Amino acid sequence: MNKNMYSWQMTALDADFQLVECPMPIPGENESLVKVAGCGVCHTDLSFWHYGVKTKKEFPLTLGHEISGTVIAGQGEWVGKNVIIPAVLPCGECELCRKGRSNMCQKQLMPGNDLHGGFASHILVPSRFLCPVPDTLLKKYPLERLSVIADAISTPYQVIKKSELEAGDLAIVIGVGGVGIYAALIARILGAKVLALDIDDNKLEIAKNNGVDAILNVTGLDIRAIKDQVREIAKGLGVSRFGWKIFEVSGTKQGQELGFNLITFTSTLSIVGFTLDKTEVRLSNLMAFDAKLIGTWGCKPELYPEVVDLIATDRLKINDFIETFPLSTINEVFRNTLNNVYQKRSVLVPDFE
Repeated sequence: MNKNMYSWQMTALDADFQLVECPMPIPGENESLVKVAGCGVCHTDLSFWHYGVKTKKEFPLTLGHEISGTVIAGQGEWVGKNVIIPAVLPCGECELCRKGRSNMCQKQLMPGNDLHGGFASHILVPSRFLCPVPDTLLKKYPLERLSVIADAISTPYQVIKKSELEAGDLAIVIGVGGVGIYAALIARILGAKVLALDIDDNKLEIAKNNGVDAILNVTGLDIRAIKDQVREIAKGLGVSRFGWKIFEVSGTKQGQELGFNLITFTSTLSIVGFTLDKTEVRLSNLMAFDAKLIGTWGCKPELYPEVVDLIATDRLKINDFIETFPLSTINEVFRNTLNNVYQKRSVLVPDFE
């Protein structure tokens, strides 16, 4: 094992990441040292890096919470195993964990927020909730590409389950970027008719080519026009005009306000995207339509094996939605991501030993 590890650390808001060499950490009891295979770039990372969202751990800090890799030291039964590191690592013992809400554990550890994250050669994490990657899955995808399971796929999977989506429902996904595309595809896999809304024709075309039932570019349309077109599309798809499941994944004020305005009788609006902007909505609509408004935070580790199974059984194919870059290009990738250069989820792959 190398005596040193390397990471790209954030030292100040909106500053370039700096390469840092430091001693390799020694795992304690119930800890695992993971050699990073890949780490996805998430909007949350941009929020920490550029938009002023505070991290729990003070700078300098290594970001990155969408991580896959191989355990090389630590708790015995894990050594040598290929794993996904959940983006939210709960304690497993508290009231919320016992009630099945471990993703909201108040003692949780989030790589790249509470501790140094995955834009590094190695990461030290608790072993308890690591998700093993079966060898059969590695025959389909290289380990670095499976890092997107840790957030981009598992987060929409959890919220779709929370929404109580049923086969035959209309699922409306607002924003089909790096996370939203998986929300759309998972809803389709579970039997819903899926309508994707976005302002980017390329993203909508990708969604359509991968089985989404209908698409609508909402650029330049006011709320009333969008609602009218959505009703027509729903009618054409042969779905009920009640009980729509709406997933806001764009992380924008406009997207959130649109999602709320699409609520109809017995709808469920799920907020997946994050923005610091405040919205103006009439909450009485929830009462009048007997509707639900729910949030989601990451994904509880207990659901990860279900996500892995979706991919291992070829129900969910992921290659078309991922592109990889050397970790040494992190500053360029972050700037390009901020400027919406990429159409796919960026995964940074360590290119140093």
